[in-house]
Amino acid sequence: MARGQRLEVIENKKGLSKKGKIVSLNMSKKKGQKKTPVESMNLIAGKGVEGDAHFSSERQISLLSYESIEKMQKVGLEVSAGSFAENITVGDINLKSINIGSKVKLGNALIEITQKGKDCHEPCEIYRQAGYCVMPEEGIFASVLESSKIKNGDTVEVLN
Repeated sequence: MARGQRLEVIENKKGLSKKGKIVSLNMSKKKGQKKTPVESMNLIAGKGVEGDAHFSSERQISLLSYESIEKMQKVGLEVSAGSFAENITVGDINLKSINIGSKVKLGNALIEITQKGKDCHEPCEIYRQAGYCVMPEEGIFASVLESSKIKNGDTVEVLN
């Protein structure tokens, strides 16, 4: 793949739906760092991920599909869950089909989608390596409406 060439967007090829599961939970103490996988985390209403660098920020939590990570692995990048600084990596769910304002259950927590994609202020390491990064177009951001501890393997379900 030539540097800068756009990757094909994964569409519903795997039967992705509005119900999936948490594949990885990821945290970091400082902004701009790759996040480290953890077994569980506390989502706090109005604040985000307890202990994460973005706690109390405007974009409280970030989500990315594992299928997006696999897409980057297929072009030769050594990336894994957390490499894109996402808090929650989900599987078997089509994040691109979720609208802003949608409510989503993560285990017993309730979140509301507030943003799809993001502007990158400067190219990240992944962009410098591949000429493309999935987070600006495929990542989503949410605020926490109902607090709960969540863990890997919990169900993810779009309610509306």
